[in-house]
Amino acid sequence: MNEATKTRSVWTEMEWSLLRGRGIDIGCGRDPVLPEVLRFDLEHGDANVITEHVEDTFDFVFSAHCLEHMRCPRAALQQWWKLVKPGGHLIVIVPDQDLYEQRVWPSLFNTDHKATFTMAPSANWSGVSVNVFELGSSLPGGDLLDVRLQDLGYERSYLRHWRCPRWWARLLVIVRWNLVKWFHKLEIEVDLKWFAPVFQAPIDQTIGGALAQIQLVVRKRPV
Repeated sequence: MNEATKTRSVWTEMEWSLLRGRGIDIGCGRDPVLPEVLRFDLEHGDANVITEHVEDTFDFVFSAHCLEHMRCPRAALQQWWKLVKPGGHLIVIVPDQDLYEQRVWPSLFNTDHKATFTMAPSANWSGVSVNVFELGSSLPGGDLLDVRLQDLGYERSYLRHWRCPRWWARLLVIVRWNLVKWFHKLEIEVDLKWFAPVFQAPIDQTIGGALAQIQLVVRKRPV
């Protein structure tokens, strides 16, 4: 869903100043953070062990909504960190577990998610929760520059702790997703957020363009 494009829309001069020099975008699909970056996706190898496929180092390493698909996010991020030059930056975007997963696990909206991410000191309701502050601080020789919630366009009035059966919620996710694709093909703009109160089930607001994510920025200290 063009996650890098959506993220760039809320960036300030701080973020843009980090994208200088040579960069790599991990898991970019068809939406790289910048046109000139080296793109790394499934066809290029396994991002869990990216140093087996990429030997270079970069001024910046960027990844949006890829880390949650890794078998072990902590181990994968250590691999990605090795690609950052001294003085360079790592910028990683992950879904916020409370806004995206909405306290339902396994994920209703992406069944390939293997971890959830939070900024809260103790919020492990999923059983596979990763604290982003701790994650960034674990990188050797790194300075944690920024950890922030990005929630532009997210309506918390639709956020509830749902009690409907999982099969019902999952069915509605599939129906709503196909309706969105159908309207998109017809070039019709339609707001399907009413699914939440009408059917009493959670909805993925990021389909409609909202952000429900955490941004992590770490600088690797110069040698």
